[in-house]
Amino acid sequence: MADASRVLQVSPVIPVVTIADPQHAVPVARALLDGGVGIIELTLRTDSALESLKRIANEVPDILVGAGTVLTPRQADAAVAVGAQFLVSPGVTPGLLDHMLQLNIPVLPGVATVGEVMAVLERGLKAMKFFPAGPAGGPDYLAAIGAPIPEALFCPTGGVSLESAPAYLSLANVSCVGGSWLAPRAAMENDDWEQITNLAGEASKLSGNQVNNASRS
Repeated sequence: MADASRVLQVSPVIPVVTIADPQHAVPVARALLDGGVGIIELTLRTDSALESLKRIANEVPDILVGAGTVLTPRQADAAVAVGAQFLVSPGVTPGLLDHMLQLNIPVLPGVATVGEVMAVLERGLKAMKFFPAGPAGGPDYLAAIGAPIPEALFCPTGGVSLESAPAYLSLANVSCVGGSWLAPRAAMENDDWEQITNLAGEASKLSGNQVNNASRS
């Protein structure tokens, strides 16, 4: 249950969303769904993030909602308590990973080096978040990792855009990408849910290696 390979098959892009006002949470989730994206990673970067996550989990059951920017065991527990269906960390320590693995939901730990990839594989997880994707080396770096370690599957996040996503998605070891561009702050502040739906529609049309990777999960 802890491996997140199947989570990475839901959409070619996982929206990475930071919500300041919990009243925006449900409309954002519904706008993403209307655009064909059935998953959202809600970052725990605001004081009200858990309330937003709870509202999405309770009121938009058709979307798979996860908690991102999980830095501590306490945050992981709190996110699961309000309905998080998967957990994402920007990086991982042995203590944090140990704790998250006990929670019986998919876990997507962040990695940026070959050593970190190997350490996560040792714990029985194949799916990982590659972060920060752009500064850490981009598609060329992931392609190089894929040669000696083909079993690792990645969701590159950080510096990924609609324009750069296809280069990542063309790689055999990339199942999807994470993108913050799907839910711009200005669109939320202006209640422009149509813009978010349109951006989600563009993202949902991207193609990658999800079918091929599904056979490896």
